[in-house]
Amino acid sequence: MNSYPTVTEALNDLKKEGYVLDFNLKGDCIECTTPNIQLYPADFIIDKFYRFEGASNPDDSAIVYAISSKSGLKGTLVDAYGVYADSLTTDMMEKLKIKR
Repeated sequence: MNSYPTVTEALNDLKKEGYVLDFNLKGDCIECTTPNIQLYPADFIIDKFYRFEGASNPDDSAIVYAISSKSGLKGTLVDAYGVYADSLTTDMMEKLKIKR
């Protein structure tokens, strides 16, 4: 698996690999507003992920997920290391491997 110095470089390479949708994290699913798609934990898999640590500030940490759906859709999700973990369902936390 590749290692990237920045989130932007990871996202650019993943886009070249066909991960063109931009997913957003919701409590019980991930969604893409264009087109209007909602994927629940059973509907998608995480193909790969990349962690980024903030050099001077731990609050700058993030993780980039490369996600594909069972129907063949591919996109990325950027999360700030579980910042939203309290609002996620248990299924979503398990899918994204977020620990409380």
